[in-house]
Amino acid sequence: MIQTPLLAALAALVLLALPGGAQAQAPDAAALQARNWAAACAGCHGPAGRAPAGAAVPGLAGRDKSELVRQMQDFRQGKREATVMQQIAKGYSDQQIEAIAGWFAAVR
Repeated sequence: MIQTPLLAALAALVLLALPGGAQAQAPDAAALQARNWAAACAGCHGPAGRAPAGAAVPGLAGRDKSELVRQMQDFRQGKREATVMQQIAKGYSDQQIEAIAGWFAAVR
């Protein structure tokens, strides 16, 4: 009889050998980090950027990445009026803004 750890290791090897195996399904570290940064937006913009109907703030899910980047940069530079977004945007680097915008753009 095969012991459980050996069986688990064998199963993992089989999955990795299949086309489109387990590695293709695992999100990469950059995607996980972008998701974590984007989670800070949920308080106002809704879970995964899906603002509730009638919300005072816009939903972010599925919006164009370049549009989101431009708006965040405008907030950060004080070019766009806001109550809190100017301060929030100042807390993110260009790389973080790009990652967050990309994450929201990919949400369907």
